[in-house]
Amino acid sequence: MTATRIDGKVFAAQVREQVARHVATLKDQHAITPGLAVVLVGEDPASQVYVRSKGKQTVEVGMKSVEHRLDADTSEAELLALIAHLNADDSIHGILVQLPLPGHLNEDLVINAIDPAKDVDGFHISNVGLLGTGQKSMVPCTPLGCLMLLRDHHGSLSGLSAVVIGRSNIVGKPMAQLLLGDSCTVTIAHSRTRDLRDVVRQADIVVAAVGRAQMVPGDWIKPGASVIDVGINRIEAPEKGAGKTRLVGDCDYDSCAQTAGAITPVPGGVGPMTIACLLANTVTACCRANGLDEPKGLTA
Repeated sequence: MTATRIDGKVFAAQVREQVARHVATLKDQHAITPGLAVVLVGEDPASQVYVRSKGKQTVEVGMKSVEHRLDADTSEAELLALIAHLNADDSIHGILVQLPLPGHLNEDLVINAIDPAKDVDGFHISNVGLLGTGQKSMVPCTPLGCLMLLRDHHGSLSGLSAVVIGRSNIVGKPMAQLLLGDSCTVTIAHSRTRDLRDVVRQADIVVAAVGRAQMVPGDWIKPGASVIDVGINRIEAPEKGAGKTRLVGDCDYDSCAQTAGAITPVPGGVGPMTIACLLANTVTACCRANGLDEPKGLTA
């Protein structure tokens, strides 16, 4: 058996096209342009690349893009004042503060200062609570992207057994909540789970989000299972030359692909879905703020 490759790049492009159509409708029928504000503190190279990509894609789908780049020594009071300003700005429907923040800033305090209705990352404690109790919330982008890929592949997820490897607030926990919401039987596992291989082996769906390069080998995977690899790890690649590296996931792709029914590659799987879902969340937040119907197929 060779697994079906779940192409996140292709699916993300379809999501962006859908978002662009909704944005055009909001502009034409309601004279509303969804706005996304991204705040970057400091000069972390990876964050800078990510923020540029977000801004570019926001503009490409027709939305308003605002970037605030602050010095690494920006005070907490200054950052909170900016967030308060964006909360009060009716032209901004989504606010994202790029993580990680410099060490002197309290990430929880900053995240929870964002208006929950504009929290398009889905990290605010109110949105976490709403998601956990099955109510309408803003949903974290990466788990939402994973859910979209699984729904597209399976149709209904009802009754399937799912294992989420990883318990982070950003991916693992909200992913489990979303799968429960689609009537899966869900187990949250992690690096300290006893007999982890046997736990994973029982699952129809495996979501790997533990942050360890190629931790999950093919013999952990139930034949025919769907594997969603959230991991992004850089490892040495001597075959490319001295000092070269390559990106791999939390799963050993080659061996898992021999057993799984479907699998996401790294790169090109879940990664492209994260920004696509950020754009989708911004449109959703805009519609909710204006009392309009939410776009179908772009929410949990």
